[in-house]
Amino acid sequence: MTRIQALRILAVTAAAAAVLQITAFGRSRAPVMQTFPDPTGEFRTYSSAGFDGRNLFFQSAGTNGRSCVTCHQPNDAWTIIPSHVQARFDATGGLDPIFRTNDGSNSPLADVSTIEARRNAYSMLLSKGLIRVGIGVPANAEFELIGVDDPYGYASAKELSLFRRPLPSTNLTALATVMWDGRETFPGQTIHFDLTDQANGATVGHAAASDPLSSDQREEIVRFETSLYTAQATDFAAGDLQAQGGRGGPVQLSVEPFFIGINDPLSPGYNPTSMSLYDSWTRFRRSNRDRYTPARESVARGEVLFNSLPIQISGVRGVNDVLGQEVITGTCTTCHNAPNIGNHSVSLPLDLGISSEERRTPDMPLYTFRNKTTGETIKTTDPGRALITGKWSQISLFKGPILRAVAARAPYFHNGSAATLEDVVKFYNERFKLELSEQQKKDLVAFLRSL
Repeated sequence: MTRIQALRILAVTAAAAAVLQITAFGRSRAPVMQTFPDPTGEFRTYSSAGFDGRNLFFQSAGTNGRSCVTCHQPNDAWTIIPSHVQARFDATGGLDPIFRTNDGSNSPLADVSTIEARRNAYSMLLSKGLIRVGIGVPANAEFELIGVDDPYGYASAKELSLFRRPLPSTNLTALATVMWDGRETFPGQTIHFDLTDQANGATVGHAAASDPLSSDQREEIVRFETSLYTAQATDFAAGDLQAQGGRGGPVQLSVEPFFIGINDPLSPGYNPTSMSLYDSWTRFRRSNRDRYTPARESVARGEVLFNSLPIQISGVRGVNDVLGQEVITGTCTTCHNAPNIGNHSVSLPLDLGISSEERRTPDMPLYTFRNKTTGETIKTTDPGRALITGKWSQISLFKGPILRAVAARAPYFHNGSAATLEDVVKFYNERFKLELSEQQKKDLVAFLRSL
């Protein structure tokens, strides 16, 4: 059996053999590498500070048994994936700390008295890895909530139920915005400050702590989180992602430069060719070809498409309306512009239509908002940043996530509405009428898998 075959078997059986909650990494404070299988190969996490299981990240600091690692599992690329959540449910009868009604269930009033009741109560968490975020309409909002269709019978203007994927707690040194809706990003503060506030908010909220964390405790968590770098390392088809000049994997990622605005698309120095990890795979000599070459060439073609495929960007609130341009010609890297990282290099929340009424599924609430001044209405499954700012123009605006290790953490988008990377590419192809060929779709997926 080859190593790649063994990894494939591990990936297929990962749900059944999942580590339910990895809390014992030993006490190493030297740089450490951890490797885990995922559906397309393996990813690795490099920690420049080591994995110390005594760090508060791994310890319960609240009242409901949760810690940071409860929803940010190392073997899930520091988030959670449905198959492993299901394994935790099966192993504990739905009593693992992740299954708590304050935000794990579809409603905080859900019946959790039996195993079957718990299975129903936590269906969004089990099926899509979604946590319920409860946020009310701000008192000074430019809009009002005039309609609620909540299949779980709980949401109101006082507390909307917003179902979102936990963002990975890795690669955080490349963040421009903290949280999907930016609620932990504060004007005039550093990302480090934002992360310390987020660590406290998560402990008080998700872990139901009775007291806020001290400054030292917040720093302890953030010090560990910001030492983590996670990226895909091998691919079943393309093999070792560092072979033949490839620059995949977390060690290379850990030295990629980043600062806020490093490749701002509105700045004079913007470079749309922001991805260059697999440039060397565009040109193989005859003597260097092997069984991995066709897959590596697909990855390289996908990278070129990601950098250069023209996209007529229209109807995207947060961009077209802000710039006053009905159509903007861009590429994937207009938004995913941080070099070799793939997130926004500036804070740039967007509405791509992910939360639109047209894309609503029966398991999602639907909210109707009315502009207090104009009377205009919008229907959405999640008003996003608007619940933080109260601004009508920011309804359903969300940040873009870091793309590294994306193959390990399906489903995708803030609400888990894309089950696979193929579904992600399909969404963009249809949304912007790209008319991609079947080969182009495969090449883009191959590139995304390699990140």
